[in-house]
Amino acid sequence: MPPSRLRRVAVLVLEGAKPLDVGIPAQVFTTRASMPYEVRVCGAEPGLVTGGDGLSYHVAHGLEALEWAEIVFLPGYRSPDREDPSPQVVDALLAAHARGARLAAISTGAFALAATGLLDGRRATTHWHYTRALAAKHPLVRVDENVLFVDEGTVLTSAGAASGIDLCLHILRGDLGVAASNHAARRLVAAPYRSGGQAQYVPRSVPEPLGERFAATREWALHHLDEPLTLDTLARNAAVSPRTFSRRFVEDTGYTPMQWVMRARIDRARELLERSERGVEQIAADVGLGTGANLRLHFQQILGTTPSEYRRTFTRGE
Repeated sequence: MPPSRLRRVAVLVLEGAKPLDVGIPAQVFTTRASMPYEVRVCGAEPGLVTGGDGLSYHVAHGLEALEWAEIVFLPGYRSPDREDPSPQVVDALLAAHARGARLAAISTGAFALAATGLLDGRRATTHWHYTRALAAKHPLVRVDENVLFVDEGTVLTSAGAASGIDLCLHILRGDLGVAASNHAARRLVAAPYRSGGQAQYVPRSVPEPLGERFAATREWALHHLDEPLTLDTLARNAAVSPRTFSRRFVEDTGYTPMQWVMRARIDRARELLERSERGVEQIAADVGLGTGANLRLHFQQILGTTPSEYRRTFTRGE
């Protein structure tokens, strides 16, 4: 892809920025043959930015990078509940958003995004340790503490640092398709799609012995999508009662077991549409949806498009 057609990504480094939060989008979107993006790391002004965890950053660009960018990442930073970004940063973010840029916050970067007012009335998340602080500081934001990321169209938020990878892969799926996202995930040695919410990472007073077993059941189900998968089947695999499995599954993932299975089937169908010549009827059978009509129905409900349109958009994306 010629440089003029590269998608433009800015990573905004604020005082106290956390190293992983900065590094994830900078690495994921680094320009390469399979990744048609250009990344600029910037700060409130060019020069040295004091980061968190003993690291500092020398950034080549100031806020003018936000005028250039199509996607702006806001990495997490120290003490977000006590320190707001400067008015200049807020104004630059608002101007970028008004021009059509997407603003994507990683972890506590959600506080900087919330300071713009763009999250008011919208769902958002942040690291579980700060969800209550975010809700208290910005009461108009609908904070969801049990998800890995939230996509509200032009504003996106994610949980802890590792969830920044989930958010980046989600953006790649939307921009380039499932195949390209999976390619990036393999390069990162990361799971291409983690379905669990961050509640599984919140310390509990009583250990949760079923967590690993449920993760194994989800993995098992992904390899048996072409077979009948009922609540009883999944519960039997997890060695618990259907009632217990259903309740705990919703707590862990935010979806009922059958909702999760349907989304997993649609994700598998997306990849087959991109990477194979199979017809819709065959793909429907391969992913356990039976008929092309059934696949089209659920594809439209979940993704808002048809299998044919999706294939035309993302065929063999890498």
